[in-house]
Amino acid sequence: MLSIGAGLELPEEAVTETFAILGKRGVGKTTTARVLTEELLEVGLPVLILDPTNLPVPARQLPTGTILVDPPGKNTGSVVAYCRVSSHDQKADLERQAGRVLTLSSKRGIRIDKTVTEIGSGLNGRRIKLCKVLSDPSVATIVVEHRDRLARFGVAYFEAALAAHGRTMIVLDDKELEDDLARDLTEVLTSMCARLYGRRSAARRAASAVAAIENEPDESPLDPA
Repeated sequence: MLSIGAGLELPEEAVTETFAILGKRGVGKTTTARVLTEELLEVGLPVLILDPTNLPVPARQLPTGTILVDPPGKNTGSVVAYCRVSSHDQKADLERQAGRVLTLSSKRGIRIDKTVTEIGSGLNGRRIKLCKVLSDPSVATIVVEHRDRLARFGVAYFEAALAAHGRTMIVLDDKELEDDLARDLTEVLTSMCARLYGRRSAARRAASAVAAIENEPDESPLDPA
């Protein structure tokens, strides 16, 4: 199978079909083409690219005009486990999470070279340790227990960016967690309220909104009579 992205795979025989990668500027058309090309080369299938001015993979053009695409080299860098919790009162959970990641990785035959632990919201885009791991080209594989340990939203973009550089992300358990949902919801609402009403009342308004959601009674079905 050709792994194009999270939840998207194509059988090898699909190469005889016609595909069109459509989308507006910046949504990842080139990245998708690059990943598909690398997957084809990985299984030994021939690739012909007819755009010498904007190739989705590294290539070289001979004086005769022939364009050669070299198979991407395997990134043999380190494997890093990334573990995260949202607040300092979850520090014990962070240690247990790191232990589970090591255990599950060992069962799958994944050798972890380094474990990085961090305390911070899954909505925080400025987590120092995660940014350091992502920007380190020597890290070939990032292992997480759940997708939301890396980020609450946009994990597919992380996967695509890593794949474009021959790097991978391994999610040990696809099940989504709900333990931080209320905290993340409060953070989103606080940010929105700060823009609408100012920072002084943002936290109070966000807390009131979350409380209203939590205390809202379940709707009972209407009596047909």
